[in-house]
Amino acid sequence: MKNERIATSRLTQNVLTVPGAEGEVVLFVHGNVSSGAFWRDALRALSGSYRPMAVDLRGFGATDPEPVDATRGVRDYSDDVLALIDALGLDRVHLVGWSMGGGVVLQALRDRPGVVASVTLVNPVSPYGFGGTEGHDGTLTHADGTGSGAGGANPDFVKLLAAGERSEDSPLSPRTVFRTAYVKPGAVIEDEDFYVESMLTTRVGEDHYPGDAAASPEWPGLAPGTRGVLNSLAPVHFRLDDLPSIDPKPPILWIRGADDVIVSDTSVFDLVHLGVLGVIPGSPGTPGQPMVTQTRAVLAAYGPYREVVLEDCGHSPHLEKPAEFLSALGAHLSEA
Repeated sequence: MKNERIATSRLTQNVLTVPGAEGEVVLFVHGNVSSGAFWRDALRALSGSYRPMAVDLRGFGATDPEPVDATRGVRDYSDDVLALIDALGLDRVHLVGWSMGGGVVLQALRDRPGVVASVTLVNPVSPYGFGGTEGHDGTLTHADGTGSGAGGANPDFVKLLAAGERSEDSPLSPRTVFRTAYVKPGAVIEDEDFYVESMLTTRVGEDHYPGDAAASPEWPGLAPGTRGVLNSLAPVHFRLDDLPSIDPKPPILWIRGADDVIVSDTSVFDLVHLGVLGVIPGSPGTPGQPMVTQTRAVLAAYGPYREVVLEDCGHSPHLEKPAEFLSALGAHLSEA
């Protein structure tokens, strides 16, 4: 495996590659609080038939830490991905996106469908962002996106992430969050230290993770700001309900773990759902965001897609169920 720094028209990006691999390019995009390193084993497995690579998004891994303008939704990230495709001289690429990366590859598909051979979504963020909506059609609960954005990040997790905490001493340390949320609790992941180190490459601050916070007069009192990662996923900035209008429509594979607690119709990272459960007091009874239902509704309107659900699996099928993940991905790539 090799890390390459590739200069593009927007910034210099770090890309994990497999030297000598040839074939169609499969470009992997990671999720929040991680880096392209999370795709290491998938790259190795595909390198006999494809030319796989995994990019570090801005503010993660070894890519330039340029600031994130959240008012563009995830377009700072997706435009970077498209600039990388241009810099590599590619006219056809398979895109694979995990969690937040799923939103990034969908935005790239929305903006330039002609270059996309296929899309694979792995436990992706809803096409209506993270938090602040209700119903299958992503209706805003409040016009300002209350309940979404950087204010929802746990400040203790942010502090431990910034401090480079590697222990399991706190329930909010990156290692503990990896064990309890990134994967289904009890899952045994080889090289756990490797993935924790990847998490710790995340830049912390108002321009990166989690972003700048804003107040709202509505419960739970938090609205999205204009900078940083979590605000880029707020529904007032990020919304892809027009995805079905694009042409051409490459095939989409949606792989998800059945026991995901991050992207779920009952996400424990959704402040509003925590209010429904009584964890956060004062809830007026607003329903939480049905993230999986929203994704299914948009993809059904889009057309050519297939959903694969892996049982006994959390947020990271590529780590928890690698054989099943690679089987589904390989079949999808060969048919595209």
